[in-house]
Amino acid sequence: MIADEQASALLMAILFRGLNPRELGTWTRAMINTGIRMDLSSVDRPTVDKHSTGGVGDKITLPLCPLVAACGPAVSQLSGRGLGHTGGTLDKMESIPGWRANVAEAEYIEQLKTVGAVMCAAGADLAPADRKMYSLRDVTATVEAIPLIASSIMAKKIAGGADALVLDVKFGSGAFVPEIERGRELAEIMVGLGEAAGVRTAALLTNMNTPLGRTAGNGLEVTESVEVLEGGGPADVVELTIALAEVMCELAGVDADPGKKLRDGSAMDSWRLMVAAQGGDPNAVMRRAPHVETVTAGESAMLSSLDARKVGEAAWRLGAGRSRKEDAVSEAAGVVWHAVPGDTVEAGQVLFELHADDPQRIPDALEALEGAAEFGDSVVGELPLILERIG
Repeated sequence: MIADEQASALLMAILFRGLNPRELGTWTRAMINTGIRMDLSSVDRPTVDKHSTGGVGDKITLPLCPLVAACGPAVSQLSGRGLGHTGGTLDKMESIPGWRANVAEAEYIEQLKTVGAVMCAAGADLAPADRKMYSLRDVTATVEAIPLIASSIMAKKIAGGADALVLDVKFGSGAFVPEIERGRELAEIMVGLGEAAGVRTAALLTNMNTPLGRTAGNGLEVTESVEVLEGGGPADVVELTIALAEVMCELAGVDADPGKKLRDGSAMDSWRLMVAAQGGDPNAVMRRAPHVETVTAGESAMLSSLDARKVGEAAWRLGAGRSRKEDAVSEAAGVVWHAVPGDTVEAGQVLFELHADDPQRIPDALEALEGAAEFGDSVVGELPLILERIG
């Protein structure tokens, strides 16, 4: 048994000195070996998983999983909860009445066989050392170390047992790793760890300077995801969903057209089956927050930038996120924005809606939003949504 003090010292050393590829591979394998590696060999189609490093309005997993399942692969999606300004997939899904995140292993395998997609919490026996390491990283200020981020993510994903894995690694103001160079480094390291473990792995490096879609908040994002599955929704959400689906199908060895499956209703059929299989009501309308405050434009001008982190922090302050893992979240709270960079707005036009269960949260959210929307003659620092593929 290693004492917390010794483990903390090691984490600090890794922060300052890093790990070379051999050391990082050994570290990650050791974390995996503290638990089980799931066996998905009885599933009669290729299995694929997806991970996002997190962002504001990042509801991509919700339409993506049923879309890929409709294309043929089985999607074994092990997801997490939000912390701080970034939302968690499980928090969003739990906005659906009756839906449950915990799925027993036998039920998990059966749902992969019959429905083709499972979106649930990782079991306690998958890389259990990571939970201990994560709590120590939090109190030793070593969360930002790239080797520790990479091993934490990949140990759980490799232990999940999927044949292939696609990573959505984000950079920008609303990302966990804001700098492009550090995002690329993280993506390259994680792809290398996956490939070394026998998991076909690729990553997309994607832009999180601007929040995704038009909503940040649990139930709000579910509603927007359903709009995408119905053939509508914001263009950026549709673009990234299809791009990730194409890579997932490719790595799974399945020749399919995800765009067609989205348009013909097949993905929506898979969504309804997946939600119902985990006790949820696919016909449910998400609860609306009782208090909605609007923010309007003070001038007629073009929106040149929309800061993802400020929008995410506003949603967090409204109750959509948590400061500590044990905090409760609201399924109805969040932010809706009515313009994106490049749009021209008129004076008095609604820019933001702030949704809250508790109206006393709104002043703090308004403070967080200060300066989030900037106006000018051109879009600031314009970069594509998908910067590059790695692996």
